[in-house]
Amino acid sequence: MIRSRKAHSLTTRTAIYNSIEESRRRHTVKSIAMLCGLLYASASIAEGNDRVYQFDIAAGSMSKALEDFSDTSNLDINYPANVVNEVKSNGLKGSYTTEQALRQLLKGSNLSYRITGNSTVTVEKIQLAEAKDPTTMPAMRVVGQAVYDSTDPYNPNYNRTSASTATKTDTPIMETPFSVQVVPRAVMDDQQAIRLKDVTKNISGVFQGDDLGFQYENFYLRGFNVKQNVYRDGFLTPGTTLSLASVERVEVLKGPAGMLYGRLEPGGLINVVTKRPLKTAYHSLEQQFGSFDLYRTSLDTTGPIDQNGELSYRFNLEYLNNNSFRDYVGNERLHLTTALSWNVTDATQIDLDFSYQNHNFVPDNGIPVIGTRPANVPISRFFGEPDDFVKVDIFQETIKLDHHFNDDWKVTANLTRYDRRVKDKVTFPIAFNETTGDMIRGAYSETPISEGAWFSTINFNGKFNTWGVRHNVLVGGDYRDFNQQNTSTNFVPFRGNAPDPINIFSPVYDSSTVNLSQQKDIFFLTKNNWYGIYLQDQITINDQLHLLLGGRYDNAKTSSDSDFLGFLGSNKTHDAEFSQRYGILYQPASWVSLYGNFVKGFNAANAFVELSDGQTLEPELSQQYEVGVKGQWFDDRLTATLTYFDLTKKNISVPHSNLQLASLGLSELVGEARSRGIEFDFSGQITENWSVIANYAYTDVRITKDQNSILGNRLPNVPEHGGGVWTKYDFADFDLPGFNIGTGVYFSSNKEGDRANSFQLPGFFRVDAALGYKIKVGSTRLSTQFNVINFLDKRYYDVSNSESRLNVIPATSRTFLGSIKIEF
Repeated sequence: MIRSRKAHSLTTRTAIYNSIEESRRRHTVKSIAMLCGLLYASASIAEGNDRVYQFDIAAGSMSKALEDFSDTSNLDINYPANVVNEVKSNGLKGSYTTEQALRQLLKGSNLSYRITGNSTVTVEKIQLAEAKDPTTMPAMRVVGQAVYDSTDPYNPNYNRTSASTATKTDTPIMETPFSVQVVPRAVMDDQQAIRLKDVTKNISGVFQGDDLGFQYENFYLRGFNVKQNVYRDGFLTPGTTLSLASVERVEVLKGPAGMLYGRLEPGGLINVVTKRPLKTAYHSLEQQFGSFDLYRTSLDTTGPIDQNGELSYRFNLEYLNNNSFRDYVGNERLHLTTALSWNVTDATQIDLDFSYQNHNFVPDNGIPVIGTRPANVPISRFFGEPDDFVKVDIFQETIKLDHHFNDDWKVTANLTRYDRRVKDKVTFPIAFNETTGDMIRGAYSETPISEGAWFSTINFNGKFNTWGVRHNVLVGGDYRDFNQQNTSTNFVPFRGNAPDPINIFSPVYDSSTVNLSQQKDIFFLTKNNWYGIYLQDQITINDQLHLLLGGRYDNAKTSSDSDFLGFLGSNKTHDAEFSQRYGILYQPASWVSLYGNFVKGFNAANAFVELSDGQTLEPELSQQYEVGVKGQWFDDRLTATLTYFDLTKKNISVPHSNLQLASLGLSELVGEARSRGIEFDFSGQITENWSVIANYAYTDVRITKDQNSILGNRLPNVPEHGGGVWTKYDFADFDLPGFNIGTGVYFSSNKEGDRANSFQLPGFFRVDAALGYKIKVGSTRLSTQFNVINFLDKRYYDVSNSESRLNVIPATSRTFLGSIKIEF
């Protein structure tokens, strides 16, 4: 018997263990009953201690894992060496109570545990007693909350207690002095989410941005457009849609995030975290079908490759084909990812990822505005051409290294290559006569757009104590190199080869005047690269006071060369900035945290701005003040965050106040916008069978410096009030195991359509619903589900593309979705 943390004589340890074993052999049936009673009592004792610990236990030998567990939890662990030494551990990372951590750490092994004292735990081999009486025992009902790993495919929980996006460390959300929200896989499955915007509706202060129908992901966070800057596993992936088939969860960090991630818009960061290889085999196949000829097939398979579990894999595939409630608009996507994890040693892991996406769709510019509202035409009406198309191919490869020098210090490094290629032909509106309904149109054809990027990061993370104060230090750096080459043809009326005008009330389609073989006349070459170095220290004093101090130096260059219809242009910028953020969090009890932060961020270069003489081309900057409170209840099953923020974006380029200079295309950097608001997020399980995720945001985002004509106006596409609630109930307590029902309500107040506030997108109130059934046959689970989106078929609008009166995108009409899924 080995006892962690305290030394005992070998004779005493052996005698204690042998005594227990002898007693069990003599009284098998009685021992089982006593053991059940002891486990029940032990569970009661353990659950009474709701303190949450942060575990970071590497995969490897179980004996080493139990020692690490003991060091973190301050519990004495007793176990027989000959039983534990040959057992492998999958490791444990995240925030758990001691009871939850023990269950998870021993999951899948042949070991169990007993609480034998206030601070003592005995781990032993599970014994299967041979009952003398073959009579079947009466059925027993086990009551309690199941404990799942955060990456378990069967995990039904709506909340997560940890997130890495806010700090690049696995820090409990209750100890993070920033607003960070997580939407896990269970929510996506229950809502049958297909696009990222189906996920972000569950997070306060995140609203849909322009996307050309299906081309890319774009959002407004805390009032500011992120400009397609969505991250995948910490890597920037602009200009594309992201398949959810390989997504484990979505994390959203609110406010300026440039201290850790480089140049970003100040509203925040959306990070899509992908599924990782598991050491336990899991396979699933799902077929979805729905309105507008939607068919989506997805496959997920993972598990160990070798017997020792040192090499594991994951493969995800999605094929999506659908039309739209919009005439002539369609979408087809093939997405596949392969991930391999190799545990080289107990301390070293290498991950290799590859993903490919082929995406073909018809782009959509929406409908125009008449007066102060979108035109009163059928929302299905399309004003492009039926032969418009976009074809996209995306390749991404990543190699990642994790190495633990010891229990306290580790290094993480990765290198990612991104390659995106586009061919398209797009018809777009140029001008619109609101009286007659006639729309003048142009078109462009790009063959090809070629984008390539290299992105690398390295982080050293260490933990140490100084005079009783705990430090969690992160030292890191990143480098990004991006190149885009665009060759295209422009079809515009003054050149005599544009698409014919169209009347929105009686459209007639004809693009025969567009000759795609015409010589290309527009060339763009864009390059940007940056490197950044950063230092962050998370300080903990007396387990209640948490401080975060961070700073970053950025050095960024951009350049562009163009030939636009014979007009040559060139532009270069070189910016160097220091970003900083400070946070403080006080946790007077395990279930509540009070926090505040101050952040200064480096947003983006004003790379394509032409200034009048005498002005310096300064980059966009931002700063934020934020205070909030976080709560966590019911054994960490339910979490909530309430936040107030004050965020300012500076050095926004605007047309020059001198009209003569403005007519020459010159700008000045006097623009400033301020966003203030309150955000509330709530997610988790009210009971074991009742799950909920809800959010609300009040956002007051206004122009505070600009030309007088729009000073004080609201920024577009962001409602003053918006939010929603989704809830699901399982009917296991009503003798209907497997049946569940879900209901969602989402709302928004009016949104301004442009910076001049010349038109508005009406507010809306939308209802969604779901009905599901799951049945388990042996080790296989079969699930069926039926969802309705926009149950009441409300007419409303998602966004004004490019903040323009010509491009308002209608939201989907009533949509039905069904699915059949098998898991084993």
